[in-house]
Amino acid sequence: MNYQTYDQWNDEIWADAGFIYKQAFKEKGAKPEDIIRNMFQKGICYLHVGYMGDQIVAMTLTGKLTEMDALLIDYLSVHPDFQNQGLGKKLVNYIHKWSQGKDHFDAIIIEVEAEKTPENIKRIHFWQKCGFTLTDYIHHYIWVPEPYQAMYIQTNSKHAEFSGEELFKHISKFHKASFQKKREKP
Repeated sequence: MNYQTYDQWNDEIWADAGFIYKQAFKEKGAKPEDIIRNMFQKGICYLHVGYMGDQIVAMTLTGKLTEMDALLIDYLSVHPDFQNQGLGKKLVNYIHKWSQGKDHFDAIIIEVEAEKTPENIKRIHFWQKCGFTLTDYIHHYIWVPEPYQAMYIQTNSKHAEFSGEELFKHISKFHKASFQKKREKP
């Protein structure tokens, strides 16, 4: 699989990556396209895609948590025809290596649903296999019914531990910034 990261909105790329995104998240709180475009206009996100040949088969939308130099994996999905082949883990490995490069993020963060359903437990195990650590703190958003926990992996050698409360302060700021419209200059 070949990978590419985009820091600017691209209609052509989003047509394929957006299909995968909508398939996975349309009923699970997907951000509307105009919000994602807004995130790109503000310079607070990246789109990472995995290609097989010229076909996009995996995508991840990540956000910058600038106050702690971390990258938030906001959404990750693999095309339905290519699931259960290890491509999600390969994309996470790519993001881990990429995050140590140009912008050099100190950690990668993910939020996972905290309810102990078989599906949620399976997701947590996936992230743990990718090297992420689950925090104990359970976060309750006011706008969604399900509780969440944060997971993280460090991308440097500092070996700091993060509390779930600390991580959700940064995650919440990112989500708030995502939904705020970019201010036009007068």
